[in-house]
Amino acid sequence: MAKIESPCVSICQLNGDLCIGCGRTMEEIRHWKAMKRPEKMKTVKRADERLKKLTRD
Repeated sequence: MAKIESPCVSICQLNGDLCIGCGRTMEEIRHWKAMKRPEKMKTVKRADERLKKLTRD
């Protein structure tokens, strides 16, 4: 099973509680290493959706 890579792109800029570089919340960033594979997959999907929304706004 392939490892889920962090969506971090080394552009750590927060807009409120959201990183505009990767789309994750501070809570998701903090807990990334402790997350199990299914939780990481959901987090990556949510982060991607947030980034798409940011680019549309």
